[in-house]
Amino acid sequence: MTIKVNTIKQVSLETVKKMAQAAEEKAEAMNVPIVFSAVDTGGNQMLMHRMEKALFTSVEIAVNKAFTSAALGIGTDEVTPLVQPGESLYGLQLSNDCKIVPFGGGFPIVIDNEVVGAIGVSGGTVEEDMAIAKYAMNI
Repeated sequence: MTIKVNTIKQVSLETVKKMAQAAEEKAEAMNVPIVFSAVDTGGNQMLMHRMEKALFTSVEIAVNKAFTSAALGIGTDEVTPLVQPGESLYGLQLSNDCKIVPFGGGFPIVIDNEVVGAIGVSGGTVEEDMAIAKYAMNI
């Protein structure tokens, strides 16, 4: 799922800091310590924010969810059916030094129908990560 961000005009460090704050607020309300990551359109890290008690494995996963969404222009949840055995992109998750994440929690940032960056959230269940990421996208 692509979530269009209507309240911002560009992806800046200030914008992704606001998204990270929103993600932390939602995660705290859900009692889920998370890692939030934001990348630019080229998949370059802009911000990584780790809450206390977030699993250290979530750092790499959040970064890679953001990378995946920026690279493919779709939510990471949309990658899942594409990489199943027998599908045309089977094995894609093994490319790019295994940075492609085939489960939810990453979303592209789309402005004027153009992917200008992406975010990734990791630390909870896939459903929790997706809910927190969606909340962060609605700053």
